[in-house]
Amino acid sequence: MTTATWFILLGSLLLVVGFTASYIKTVPATSAIVYLFIGFVVGPMGFGLFHFNPLEESALLELLTEIAVLISLYCAGVKMPAPVTFKRWRNPLQLAVVSMTLTVGLVALFGYYWLALPLGAAVLLGAVVAPTDPVLATEVQVRHADDPDRLRFALTCEAGINDGSAFPFIMLGLGLLGLHDLGDDGLRWLVVDVAWATGAGIGIGVLAGYAVGWLVQRLRTTFTQSEFLESFLGLGLIAFAYGASLLVNAWGFLAVFSAAVALRHTELKLTGLMQRYADPTSGETQPGEEPQAIAHVHQSSLVFNEHLERLAEIVLVLLIGGSLFWDSWSWRAVGFAAFLFFIARPISVHIGLLGTNAPMRMRNLAGWFGVRGIGSLYYLMYAIQHGLPEEIALELIHLTLVVVALSIVVHGVSVKPAISRFWRARKSTS
Repeated sequence: MTTATWFILLGSLLLVVGFTASYIKTVPATSAIVYLFIGFVVGPMGFGLFHFNPLEESALLELLTEIAVLISLYCAGVKMPAPVTFKRWRNPLQLAVVSMTLTVGLVALFGYYWLALPLGAAVLLGAVVAPTDPVLATEVQVRHADDPDRLRFALTCEAGINDGSAFPFIMLGLGLLGLHDLGDDGLRWLVVDVAWATGAGIGIGVLAGYAVGWLVQRLRTTFTQSEFLESFLGLGLIAFAYGASLLVNAWGFLAVFSAAVALRHTELKLTGLMQRYADPTSGETQPGEEPQAIAHVHQSSLVFNEHLERLAEIVLVLLIGGSLFWDSWSWRAVGFAAFLFFIARPISVHIGLLGTNAPMRMRNLAGWFGVRGIGSLYYLMYAIQHGLPEEIALELIHLTLVVVALSIVVHGVSVKPAISRFWRARKSTS
């Protein structure tokens, strides 16, 4: 495809999305399915107008997916309810840590024994597909910061956390392949990649989010006529928290999500609005209802960043569709996706939520809606850029692309009916 053709295709797609946004909300499908289908049509599975090679373009795809995930993590973080309490965050924490670890283990076993992958590659595959995606999971994310739905909160928060907590397993897989230093008996991995990088990432994010929230409030009370470009402040917070984390070898995804949560928490606290959110069951709204507007950086920057998130989704899903051939849909790849969707994810969720008060209906839906997407592509490109052997890289690209494409379709088709039934059942028992 020529540059002109690319611009025409992207422009046409943006126009279609802009004109049909309200219609897409009424049909039992997500917009990502539309982007994927167009990628199929213009890619090797259709007219063959273009083919995107993830292996040859791994550096570009790593950058694009990295930016998309960072923006999405910020959008998810500023919608997290306040205050942050263990009681409220227990379910998503267990999903993001316990369930994700179990998923990595189950996929690694499947990859090693069934797919005949080397142990390091099997662990790496588990780490790539285990985290749920904050970019493509918009239909199961919280609608706004006052959204009372526990299922959407758990899935959104899980996606925000496990996009950082997956990194230690990525490094473990690379280490088992001889591409990363794990230390004697894995001691360096435990101390540096798990303990330090995780703790430092969260700490940097909390400090950065608090500092921006405090500074904005201070300037507004001191200089009452001051105005801010909230969208730039949001992007600046993303870049600063992420850059500072990379500088000290901490997990930047955790830093960005933590910074967004801390920004919202700080602004509400400093403006005296925290009490309004102290009771998680108070002020419940129905699906689709909007909360009362609050003129804060976290809320003002959200719309702009959500538009960037949508643009990134369009481009990247289009590239996924243009990366697949008809012979990509092998029984090996489809069988692996089925194992992940129907066995690994549900088992890990039900075990991970043991001991909680989560209703069985919520556990079942959480076990199904483990959307895989842009985050998985980023982790895979990250591994390729760190020297992953070509033969293993091609195999993991094949498996990951099929998993992501199938996730877009099967989860996208089922999400709206399932969520609607969940709300109707909830109302009938309340």
